[in-house]
Amino acid sequence: MKTLIVGLGNPILTDDGVGVKVAYAVEKSLEPNIPKNITVTEASVGGLRLMELMIGYDRVILIDAIMTSNGHDYGHIHELTLEDLRQITPTEHSASAHDTSLVTALDAGKRMGLHMPTAFDIIAVEVENVMDFSDEPTPAVAEAIPIVTKMVLEQL
Repeated sequence: MKTLIVGLGNPILTDDGVGVKVAYAVEKSLEPNIPKNITVTEASVGGLRLMELMIGYDRVILIDAIMTSNGHDYGHIHELTLEDLRQITPTEHSASAHDTSLVTALDAGKRMGLHMPTAFDIIAVEVENVMDFSDEPTPAVAEAIPIVTKMVLEQL
């Protein structure tokens, strides 16, 4: 199964870089012999650009930051499905194809007959600060990074 691991976020915006930091840690754990069917990458894109990265893969593991209003502690780890994502991010920008949700972009890719992944694992870490410039996450998010890294490696 051809698998893509994507760490999402901006690594210089404090907690927003949690996905990127996990991707780095996963890659380091798999080196020097990363299996040929596994690609580990980072991205700071969404919607159509993110969907384009997924073309040709059977499975995707996404790692990202999340801010919910459900009272979760910072560093809480959410395991989500595409249906969960559909509920969180309905189509909000239907006037512009350049600014669409990932779920909408994936649906479009399928309708266009592109080879899109059929298996998705989404791991999101509840974050505190995504506005300040820093390459260091807050303490609770920093503690979640090795836990999420282990989760990803176990899924492989």
